[in-house]
Amino acid sequence: MSRRTFTRAELESFRDAEVPDLLPDAPGQQLKLLFVGINPGLWTAATQTHFAHPGNRFYPALLLGGVITEPVDPADGMGEAERTMMRERGIGISNVVHRATAKASELSAEELREGGVRLTELVARVRPRVVAIAGITAYRTAFGLPKATPGRQPETLDDLWAGAELWVVPNPSGLNAHETVASLAAAYREVAEAAGVI
Repeated sequence: MSRRTFTRAELESFRDAEVPDLLPDAPGQQLKLLFVGINPGLWTAATQTHFAHPGNRFYPALLLGGVITEPVDPADGMGEAERTMMRERGIGISNVVHRATAKASELSAEELREGGVRLTELVARVRPRVVAIAGITAYRTAFGLPKATPGRQPETLDDLWAGAELWVVPNPSGLNAHETVASLAAAYREVAEAAGVI
């Protein structure tokens, strides 16, 4: 079976589209770990799957780290079985900014700050144990913390996050050349363990 592909024009047609959050949707499902991307890319919007792109290492890293037990194809995106698997494991996905762009650098600082406010409101509503924001630069801008460093954020911020532990983890985009699937897997496993997913 061949992998999904899109022409540049097809992808451009998804500019500014939104991708719904992946959150628990059945009785008894608990949100343990909320991964947060910067914003959807065009491929993500086209497949309606967060972190979808042939070069994105998010799902391979989750699998390698033992955070998920079944592979998700980063080009094809998720079907209902994969979405159910994520929800049943207590994993959700959202974004700081919800509109799709070709690059995160197209977002304004104001959009990131507004997205940060919406994100804290979402966390207060859905109450995950751990929030893991993928991308230190966007995190610094969205929350006005220019000196923030990756990893577990100070416990003094827990009240802002409705009692959830806040972590900043590496962005899995192929553009983030400092990271490998193995290093991402280690970072994502750490937050999954903190959340009680594994």
